[in-house]
Amino acid sequence: MRLLSAVLACGLSIGTASAQGAADNGSSAVLRGLDKVNGQTQDLEIPVGGSAEIFGVIVSLRECRYPADNPTGDAYAYLTVRNPNDATVYFDGWMIASSPALNALDHSRYDVWVMRCTST
Repeated sequence: MRLLSAVLACGLSIGTASAQGAADNGSSAVLRGLDKVNGQTQDLEIPVGGSAEIFGVIVSLRECRYPADNPTGDAYAYLTVRNPNDATVYFDGWMIASSPALNALDHSRYDVWVMRCTST
């Protein structure tokens, strides 16, 4: 998983550097959480640099990017998902809204994925 995160991070950096203005940074991200045991979902918006609890995990958002020419087309968010009790990290890396299974949270009860970036 760390290798995939590194590849995605390098690919995003290279893509942004080579295509001047190809991606914009969002000020926050809209995420969706799922409790797999009871089937409940919850949406929340987290500002860049912020954290929030969704069901039984803490999600921190480091960065959110989206295509400059199509703001609603896709989102790439760098997330850290951890246990609120002992700070065990369940996920640390890039998630892609259009391909949530590409680099997904691996947790037995909870799932979190990116819906979109927002900007103010």
